[in-house]
Amino acid sequence: MHSLKRLMLASILLAAPLAAIAADDAPSADPDVTIRQEGDKMIQEYRQNGFLYAVKVTPKHGKPYFLVRADGTSPNFIRSDQPDMLIPQWEIFKW
Repeated sequence: MHSLKRLMLASILLAAPLAAIAADDAPSADPDVTIRQEGDKMIQEYRQNGFLYAVKVTPKHGKPYFLVRADGTSPNFIRSDQPDMLIPQWEIFKW
């Protein structure tokens, strides 16, 4: 009986560090928010596990608006208050 208790205690002690390592790799429930100033606008980028899923644009004058992914995964963004307006993502020049 003592050997069974020792075996259980040893397995618990060995499994504890593995649980801590697994907890560190678990995805975060809270989004990462990056705030930057661009001209007269404040831009807030919302990311979940490195995936950009929404952008909040707060102009100096006017009402704030959100840009969200058109279908959830495509690189095209739409305004949440005007879903028919597709925001282009063209690169015209690159230095």
